[in-house]
Amino acid sequence: MSLIALDYFYTLIHLLIIGFNLFGWAFPATRRLHLYGVALTLGCWLILGIWYGIGYCPVTDWQWQVKEQLGEQNLPGSFVKYYADRLTGSDINPDLIDGLTLGLFLISIAISVYLNFLRKKTS
Repeated sequence: MSLIALDYFYTLIHLLIIGFNLFGWAFPATRRLHLYGVALTLGCWLILGIWYGIGYCPVTDWQWQVKEQLGEQNLPGSFVKYYADRLTGSDINPDLIDGLTLGLFLISIAISVYLNFLRKKTS
């Protein structure tokens, strides 16, 4: 697989993970899977983060290795920051991006926990 195709593949994987982490709770059929997905993401951020830095994402690590081979330099620590900058054409504050990412992620987890465990089921 060419490096460019691999870069696109990792971008697609990132977008699917982010989309599912944010909205997987919205569909009854994927609610339980959503809990596993956010738990895995949180595990990477916190447990792998012990060794690699809090917020660590292996997919970002792999994609940045590809981007560096393609000649990109000075990559940020966050895929979301990278694409927010690309989409807006500006250099958005990384703390703002990290705060929004974490806030939306925590809201998604809270909704998922509510829907999976706390909401009374109607029959």
